[in-house]
Amino acid sequence: MLILRKSQDRGQANFGWLNSKHSFSFGHYYDPEHLGFSVLRVINDDIVAPGAGFDAHGHRDMEIISYVLEGSIEHKDSSGNIQTLPAGEFQLMSAGKGIFHSEYNASKHHPLRFLQIWIEPNKVGPKPSYQQKSFGKALGLTTIATPTGENNTLKITQEAKLHQLIIGAGETFQFSQSQGNNLYVHQITGTVHINNTVLSAGDGAQITHEETLTFCNESRSDITALIFELP
Repeated sequence: MLILRKSQDRGQANFGWLNSKHSFSFGHYYDPEHLGFSVLRVINDDIVAPGAGFDAHGHRDMEIISYVLEGSIEHKDSSGNIQTLPAGEFQLMSAGKGIFHSEYNASKHHPLRFLQIWIEPNKVGPKPSYQQKSFGKALGLTTIATPTGENNTLKITQEAKLHQLIIGAGETFQFSQSQGNNLYVHQITGTVHINNTVLSAGDGAQITHEETLTFCNESRSDITALIFELP
């Protein structure tokens, strides 16, 4: 079964320095029908004004993934990590027993756009950890995060996997899930047909009890999506 969540139906918040779209309930946006999916709690599509950002604030017991689409993030946290996260890179911060961090647009002239993703962990109270990596833009499926950190993926504290899918113009890709019964697809760019359901940029799909999905890119350019395998 596939349940489509259209981009225009997401929650929105605009604070001037931050323009954000929420796939699930977050902050002042509350929708009892969209509180999350399985252990996936947050997908925020954030645009941050030049020089602006999130002041130091705390998290605990949450797996927080940032994926930069445009610009770069200046990251600082209470574990001593001071990093720049450029476009195309993924960051996984495991908050564990507690961590404070700040995130700023590294540019004084250009906006920053990134996806902020929260996944509930299956262990509470471990020491916080930080990971960051570029996985490139190869066509096909690239695994970003796994429970074991196998094959140089980011290690996530949950029985979940995150994949990046890039499909060339006019191409088709078949995806077979390796674990669990729950999949979530977030379309980043372009339009794709998934088992005859159409997803455009910003759309999401909750998918249950489907062992194989067929992704068809009928456009004239590459398309990019994230696929979450969830318990």
